[in-house]
Amino acid sequence: MSARTARSAGIVLHRGHGDGLEVLLVHPGGPVWARRDAGVWSIPKGEYGDDEDPLAAARREFAEELGTPAPDGEALELGEVRQKSGKRVRAWALAGDLDAEQIQSNTFSMQWPPRSGRIQELPEVDRAQWFGLDEAREKLNPAQVEFLDRLAQRL
Repeated sequence: MSARTARSAGIVLHRGHGDGLEVLLVHPGGPVWARRDAGVWSIPKGEYGDDEDPLAAARREFAEELGTPAPDGEALELGEVRQKSGKRVRAWALAGDLDAEQIQSNTFSMQWPPRSGRIQELPEVDRAQWFGLDEAREKLNPAQVEFLDRLAQRL
């Protein structure tokens, strides 16, 4: 991370209402995250620069991580949280639906195993899944749980 704190923008895709409300979360790809579950899932998100509109960045990252554009419609601002790493994440909620089994994530290059000299192409996101709010709170990066609380309050 640079001297400036990294900033990300993301989309909380949701469907259903009341007790049936579900959110779409993504699991990070690559061997580092393969066996980890609770607390490592995220909203689809990614970093943006000073010259980029954060909502436009959130929509771009959604498309890159899931392989499908974010749905049209009014985006509900959910504010910003600071993760343990210091990264600031801004989020917007969008109502919509997609087949979580059909995602097509972009990839990144990583040396694996460490110090092996072998570079592998790995998916940025290895899976996506719909969760009810209670289960989503257990799966999600702890700082991002605030987005679920804000979403529940506003719907």
